[in-house]
Amino acid sequence: MQISVVHARELGPDDIAAWHSMQDTQGTLGSPFLCPEFAVAVGRFRADARVAVLTDGPETVGFFAYERRRSGVGVPIGAGLTDCQGLVHVPGAEWDARDLLKACRLSVWHFDHLVEGQKPFAPYTGAVSPSPVIDLTGGFAGYYEKLQLRSPQFCKDINRKTRKLEREVGALGFAAGSHDPGELRALLAWKSEQYRRNGWLDIFERRWVAELVDYLFSIRSDRFGGMLSVLYAGGTPVAAHFGLRSGPLLAHWFPSYDMRFSRHSPGLIQHVRMAEEMAAGGVQLIDMGTGMQRYKQTLRSHDLFVAEGTVARGPLGASAHRMSGAAAGWMRGKVRNSPVLFHAADRLLRHLGRIG
Repeated sequence: MQISVVHARELGPDDIAAWHSMQDTQGTLGSPFLCPEFAVAVGRFRADARVAVLTDGPETVGFFAYERRRSGVGVPIGAGLTDCQGLVHVPGAEWDARDLLKACRLSVWHFDHLVEGQKPFAPYTGAVSPSPVIDLTGGFAGYYEKLQLRSPQFCKDINRKTRKLEREVGALGFAAGSHDPGELRALLAWKSEQYRRNGWLDIFERRWVAELVDYLFSIRSDRFGGMLSVLYAGGTPVAAHFGLRSGPLLAHWFPSYDMRFSRHSPGLIQHVRMAEEMAAGGVQLIDMGTGMQRYKQTLRSHDLFVAEGTVARGPLGASAHRMSGAAAGWMRGKVRNSPVLFHAADRLLRHLGRIG
């Protein structure tokens, strides 16, 4: 096994074709966050974005996208934004995690959304969390029928609120793939307001994040791209979502709504309409990402699972990082997997946001 490292923007057409082929033959690696286009996009705005290229003789067998921070600390590419991380590889490929870090000049690599099936990283996993998904493989009608059986009151409430929104604001409309930059700006403004209202960090204050979202929004290809969906009432945008699509998979990313219409639950209406329109457009799975939010638990069909942990090159480094991160990792896992703890933490963050 040979490992070479390039900047993400240095990937060539042959590399991208090989990367796509690996994703096509490994269903668990199909996430937009694992696509070469996402790595290249992040590389436009992050000088420390790198890709390790794994070869076995003349054959390329894997790609590992990451960012190298100070003191050789590695994180996933687009760290803090990605809901799916890992090494994209051909079926049956084997690699040594420590040798990989050595070739990447990393002392450690932290991950928090490691995709299933990454066996060389398994010994370094500290916690596993569910990632709810909406399964549309049987079409929207099949999905919604199951939703009605699981959550009949939710479906009744959504229908009632939809009628009320139409009656009080105006007829509903939906755009599954808006290209209007003004509507993207409105969504990001709603999202920033939501972050501030809840006392959370507004990630869009980081210039590179805002520029990355703008760039992803501009990508128009059958293989990969940003997708902005918008719910209108009386011709006015009331809720929206910006995510990434790769083939039949849509990665849920930035949903929000106009607070002026909050009593009508436009965000929930938007999610149901988005599932319907995405299914009609060939999407088979919407990965909503980790988190115990009630809407995710209600809308979910089932869960995928992602892991967090730290790979370290040497035993001393591994022990130190495990000791320093064990308590925090354990607590994050407990909070993510417990609705009671999650909502308690959410209430605390809201309270701190009000008094901070």
